[in-house]
Amino acid sequence: MQEKLNLEEMRLPELRKYASTLKIKNASSFRKTDLLQEIKNVLSKQSVVDTPAKKVAEEKEAISDYVVDNKESSEKQVKRKRINNSKIISDAADVAVKEPEQKLSVEKTVTEEKISLNPEAKVPKSEQIIKNKSQKDYNSKDFTFKKKKPWAKDNFVVGKHKEQANVSPQDEILLPFDDIDETRDENGKNIDTIQPAEATSSVEKNNQEKQPVATPQQNNKAHQEFFKLDGVVNAEGVLELVSEGYGFLRSSDYNYINSPDDVYVGQGLIKMFGLKTGDTIECSIRPPRDGEKYFTAVKIINVNGIEAEKIRDRIPFDFLTPLFPSKKFNLTGHPEETLTSRIIDLFSPIGKGQRGLIVAQPKTGKTVILKELANAIAYNHPEVYLIILLIDERPEEVTDMQRSVRAEVIASTFDEPAEKHVKIANIVLEKAKRLVESGHDVVILLDSITRLARAYNTVAPASGKVLSGGVESNALQKPKRFFGAARQIENGGSLTIIATALIDTGSKMDEVIFEEFKGTGNMELQLDRKLSNKRVFPAIDIVASSTRRDDLLMNKDVLQRVWIIRTHLADMNSVEAMEFLQERMRHTKNNEEFLVTMNS
Repeated sequence: MQEKLNLEEMRLPELRKYASTLKIKNASSFRKTDLLQEIKNVLSKQSVVDTPAKKVAEEKEAISDYVVDNKESSEKQVKRKRINNSKIISDAADVAVKEPEQKLSVEKTVTEEKISLNPEAKVPKSEQIIKNKSQKDYNSKDFTFKKKKPWAKDNFVVGKHKEQANVSPQDEILLPFDDIDETRDENGKNIDTIQPAEATSSVEKNNQEKQPVATPQQNNKAHQEFFKLDGVVNAEGVLELVSEGYGFLRSSDYNYINSPDDVYVGQGLIKMFGLKTGDTIECSIRPPRDGEKYFTAVKIINVNGIEAEKIRDRIPFDFLTPLFPSKKFNLTGHPEETLTSRIIDLFSPIGKGQRGLIVAQPKTGKTVILKELANAIAYNHPEVYLIILLIDERPEEVTDMQRSVRAEVIASTFDEPAEKHVKIANIVLEKAKRLVESGHDVVILLDSITRLARAYNTVAPASGKVLSGGVESNALQKPKRFFGAARQIENGGSLTIIATALIDTGSKMDEVIFEEFKGTGNMELQLDRKLSNKRVFPAIDIVASSTRRDDLLMNKDVLQRVWIIRTHLADMNSVEAMEFLQERMRHTKNNEEFLVTMNS
């Protein structure tokens, strides 16, 4: 009665500690009333098996003395006292009828005896296993001992139930650890099941085969290695801002539209460096984290080829001073030189900042002329950033242009919607403006501005004011803004735009669009359908082609001779003039030699 009163007066932590000495399973998960009842049941059972338990305790002391002696002196071969415990075990088994039978699976080594305990596994009571016998508390009254086989050095005896050693609990209730719970190491494993650090190679191999399966709670606390990958990889793209204030770096491989390669740029970096839409940014990135979709920029390295710290001092494009082109592009002297580039270089020169318009009828070779201009500029002026923008073109022409020209080719084929045409054109223009603000020379070859104006007319909201040909009154403002961005900047870079315009297509809209752009350019190259029908290429109408203020681009001697040739060709039609020039220029290597031999 006194013992029961003492148990009821004890607190819950003291009861759990006392229950652990009695080897009660899951003592930390019981409530106080349930724990009291469990302790009383165990005490009542132990009172019945008191005499066999004492004998087992004596057997435990003999075994522990042997283990201690064996660890202190491995050289001494002390003979273990053999105790006939078959009678003890049989007596204990007869008395403790209600107790679960416990069978030992023993592994003997020179330095360790290792057994793993799975107390809550769903295994029959007659086949439950106790491991790590060297750490077992032999003072418990419910301990039973099975006679072991003789052992020798470097020989191992494995229990009968080896395959059951890795059985893990399935219905375990996971609760937080209490302060008075079993002692655990840093990884959350019981100290009783920790393997000894010192073992021979053969023991380690055997241990790997008999590793106990970790419980779910141990798996959650398993050590995981994380590698910091922030800033390891650099990325480059063109920035496109959204209305919320952040932006994405678009890739030219996907024509600056949404793609999996996009890089997220936060508002902090955008405000810190004053970034705008169209900035070409090189930055270091990090992988996306949980819940994120894109790679994220962590550090801005360069903006438009300039250090990020200096980019805030740039002047906006609209406040730069435009001038007439004064630096001429050299279109001759490259390996793929043809009469086309020589004639354009002589009669309709192109300078840095030129706003040129190639007026052409269908099938007159305007795309071939653009290709030759691109190859000449790329070869003679590698410092120029060259962009070829193809709007509403055929896919095979896009592939041919990408393979034959050393330039950045951005295309939107005719099977794409008008919204994509407009979006690509806008981001290309913004990119060119940002490069000019940073002092670079940029050339855009556009094919064609007529189809771009058609796309703007398609996406323009209905205003109720429609011009002839079905053109909205405000639809041509944005393509004019695109074409009008070409200029030579005072003490800065330049933006050159050479665009093609279609005429005589049978569409009234194309005629209206051409008339809107007719007087906006400062360089015009006319192509004639009569020449192309006779297979005379280049099909250039020399009399109708010219450049404004060409005196700023050419020497006085060369300019004077060109004027003389123009006077001589003025009385001829386009076919006669081109045949006359081709006959004279084929016998000379370059334009200088042609001008020298002009008097003969």
